[in-house]
Amino acid sequence: MYSDLVYEHFAKPRNVGVIENADGQARVESTVHNDLIELYIRVEGDRLADIKYRVHGCAAAIASSSITSELAMGKTLDDAAAITPEEVAEALHGLPENKVQCSVLAPEALRQAIQNYRERVSAAKANQQ
Repeated sequence: MYSDLVYEHFAKPRNVGVIENADGQARVESTVHNDLIELYIRVEGDRLADIKYRVHGCAAAIASSSITSELAMGKTLDDAAAITPEEVAEALHGLPENKVQCSVLAPEALRQAIQNYRERVSAAKANQQ
C-alpha cells in the first residue's frame, strides 16, 4: 500500500515542532479528511532557514508533511512556494490513489506561511514610512 519511504517518514517524521516567533505561519485543514497541519518558517535573506510543523492525520499526511519540510529547507521562498503535491508524492515514491489528497496539505501550508511572511514584511515596511 505505502512505500518504505512513507513508512519511514511516518515512523520518524523530520522537523516536527513549533518555531516560537516564527517569521511566517499557516494552518490548513483538509476539506476531504480530518487532517490538519500547522506550519512555521524562519527566513534568512530569501531562503528558508528553518521549517517546523505539527500535523494531525493519517500516515500519508504525516509523511507528506515530513518530506515537504525536507524538500523546502534551504530553498528560496519562490522555489519553496513552487513545491507541488505531485512532487511530494513522487518524493515519497508514490501514494495510493485514495491518499493523494493528503499530499496537498503541506505544500499549501508552506505557500500560505510564505505569503504570511511576505505580508508581515510588507506591513513592517509600510509602518516604517
